[in-house]
Amino acid sequence: MTTPLLFTPFTSRGVTLRNRIVLSPMCQYVAEEGRVTEWHLIHHGKFATSGLGLGFVEATAVTRDGRITHGCLGLWEDGQVEGLRRIVDLYHRHGAKAAIQISHAGRKGSTERPWDGAGSIPPRDVEGPWETVAPSALPGRPGWHVPHALREDEIPPIIAAFRDAARRALAAGFDIVEIHGAHGYLIHSFVSPLSNLRTDAWGGDLTRRLRFPLLVAEAVREVWPADRPVFYRCSVQDGAPGGSTLEESAVLARELKARGVDLFDCSSGGMLSSATLGNVHPGPGHQVPLARAMRQMADIPTMAVGFITEAHQAEAILQDGSADLIAIGREFIADPYWPYHAALALGVENAHALLPQGYAFYMARRAALLRPSPAAA
Repeated sequence: MTTPLLFTPFTSRGVTLRNRIVLSPMCQYVAEEGRVTEWHLIHHGKFATSGLGLGFVEATAVTRDGRITHGCLGLWEDGQVEGLRRIVDLYHRHGAKAAIQISHAGRKGSTERPWDGAGSIPPRDVEGPWETVAPSALPGRPGWHVPHALREDEIPPIIAAFRDAARRALAAGFDIVEIHGAHGYLIHSFVSPLSNLRTDAWGGDLTRRLRFPLLVAEAVREVWPADRPVFYRCSVQDGAPGGSTLEESAVLARELKARGVDLFDCSSGGMLSSATLGNVHPGPGHQVPLARAMRQMADIPTMAVGFITEAHQAEAILQDGSADLIAIGREFIADPYWPYHAALALGVENAHALLPQGYAFYMARRAALLRPSPAAA
């Protein structure tokens, strides 16, 4: 029997994933001064035992003021490494690889946690607001904080912060690091003409708007080992008039590839509205065409993400050449053993082997009990 492509290994540089199922980075908003809490260990513990190939830790701030909320993880100081190392160990112990997404929220920082409204933090004594930064002094939403437009001398230290965060991620043992260049955060806000109105060396034409992300990629590659991959998450198109386009993202992908980025993680939106192209209800796999386009236009491996929920759907995306990896987010929350159930759905032999031995024993027993008896047949 032919093994479904979803359950074949994927190799990038010196890292081989046992299958092509990836836990997408999902912010939990429960960190304490950027540090891992018990919740993060519970959260990732479920997925580490699921049989996936790669588990992502959420968007992790490279500076304290680069957080989205007070509850976001960080890698701006060495004391934050140990907690993240515990998450890496969870994945490695159960045969999966571990990745982390490093980020700067830019003008979308200093906001409330989603369940508190996600608006700008008002002045208060405890967990109050901080100054946000961006290429131009344009708020992310009406009524949000107006960010400080970065001076030219303030930009290199932020690039250096990405490099230092990557160095700390390496100390924590991560196999892969991803640069977050999507969803309206700082890197994306340099790329998009909707948020970057600069006329100096950091804005204007596409070449100058791409300068910041390309220098970040170079800085990360300086400290990230040659045998470990660097991924880049991109909002492939803004989905708004005058915003970034598919063609511009293809240029970015080719330039990143030339600087040692190994895979393009294809999302969309987040500049003038929520991520994934605003408030329009998405259809299944609605961003898959973006991954396919980048794979073809930039000749770079891609990861598809967004409303991918079914095993046969994921397999079809791989089979038709749209992407190399499948990122699952909310569906993983609903079903922490999605890889096991996908293996059953696709007829993978010995699907129980994806699970820890104790779970595999009980699931095999469950399957036997559910099997019709000869008398019933």
